[in-house]
Amino acid sequence: MIAESECLVVCLCAEWCVVCREYRARFEHVQRQFPQVHFRWIDIEDESDLVDPVEVDDFPTVLVLSGQEPVFFGTVRPQAEALARLVGDRLAGGGAQSPIPPEVVALAQRLTAPG
Repeated sequence: MIAESECLVVCLCAEWCVVCREYRARFEHVQRQFPQVHFRWIDIEDESDLVDPVEVDDFPTVLVLSGQEPVFFGTVRPQAEALARLVGDRLAGGGAQSPIPPEVVALAQRLTAPG
């Protein structure tokens, strides 16, 4: 479970996607830059029971939670710098909050549920 003061960054990708496979190393690089942040890689096909009914239209799609609240959901450029800037902004409390669809809020609840 993610505490209210913690941040979780989730990448929703697919193994068959060339961009996703290339992006994974960049995602892990950013993960090492922010050891205080929790990161999770989710293959939307392998973990479809968890992700459904969230629609992922483009890759990579990132979900950022501040505590248990989703504060960003959307496609990001497949560059480490873009993700690092997004994470850094969220940790600093900056950036406008994106409108979050209800199905993504439900996914956030499933990701942060105990057990």
